[in-house]
Amino acid sequence: MAIHWLKAKYNAEVITVTVNVGQEDDFEEIEERAHRLGVLKHYTIDARSEFANGPVASAIMLNALYEDKYPLGTALARPLIAEKVIEIAKKEGCDAIAHGSTSKGNDQVRFEEAIKAMAPDLMIIAPARIWGMDRGSEIEYARKNNIPIPEVHSRFSIDDNLWTRSIEGPELDDPLAEPPDDAFKWVVNPSKVTEPLKLDIEFEGGIPMAINGERMKLPELILTLNRLVGGHGYGRVDHVENRVVGFKSREVYEAPAALTLIEAHRDLEKLVYTPIEYRFKRIMDQTWTDLVYEGLWHEPLRLELEEMARSMNKWVTGTVKVMVRGGLTILGRSSPYAGYSREIADYVKGWYPSDEEARGFINMWTLHSLTAYRVRWGNGLS
Repeated sequence: MAIHWLKAKYNAEVITVTVNVGQEDDFEEIEERAHRLGVLKHYTIDARSEFANGPVASAIMLNALYEDKYPLGTALARPLIAEKVIEIAKKEGCDAIAHGSTSKGNDQVRFEEAIKAMAPDLMIIAPARIWGMDRGSEIEYARKNNIPIPEVHSRFSIDDNLWTRSIEGPELDDPLAEPPDDAFKWVVNPSKVTEPLKLDIEFEGGIPMAINGERMKLPELILTLNRLVGGHGYGRVDHVENRVVGFKSREVYEAPAALTLIEAHRDLEKLVYTPIEYRFKRIMDQTWTDLVYEGLWHEPLRLELEEMARSMNKWVTGTVKVMVRGGLTILGRSSPYAGYSREIADYVKGWYPSDEEARGFINMWTLHSLTAYRVRWGNGLS
């Protein structure tokens, strides 16, 4: 419909671009439909490897969970999609880029921030925002103009890629309503899982490289975990999310690989980092995640945080053992860079400080706090 509208309103020659970041679409059918609607050209770009080894790899190293829940699936993909569309626009000498986001969604911010950063000379057109149509109006417009409407296979609106599957629909708008089972595709109902799944996940420099000793490229590893972990009932997310555009939204996702890898990576970090590194890294993680979610991909701090994360993740190498059965349990971990010493930690044969050393440490450690306490409340005032 947007193609027809652009041609009618602007007398535009339209070039369409589909970027494959792992979504389960029929790309040949999409191209055929575009040509039937009279586009000048259509491009299909396979960016799955670039998506996995770029934004997704950074999300793993920075434990990216927006509001401790959402693994940023669509937020990570939008800047890369915009980049690929801009490349085609420049190649074809276009003077405008159109996107399909509405005025209520976060994606309008993500797309337009990227276009303003990488192609500030190009005009931005948002047909759905300009024409103000709802779903019913769009169908009426399509019928009036003899535009074929794609067959709908689900009553839910789905946005998926390698990293997450987002699920929206009228029956999910009520935050109290339980999502029906047929809304989910990747993750089976946890109540139906009977056998546990045990996995060894190996990391090198903060990036997962192998499952149970089998090395894989990152896109394949993610797809494998989506299948294995999702098949054992782990990876559903249901939460109320604070959107960029100023209101709360009930969001339902599937992200078995994302949740598993982030949990395992964070556990390995705790084994390796000093307490100061670990606490500072948590601040980095949250800041980076918020910037990406909020559509500030080209904020310099986002790039600077990634540089520091890569440096810190040099030491995040090792193996994490997990068990999945409706939920995820960490069973163990090891790393050649572990800051853990069994010789020190052992309560039977391990190192113990002397009574004099312990007393001296406690006296020095508590001095600031106890001095302030005595000055403020030492006279019995409360």
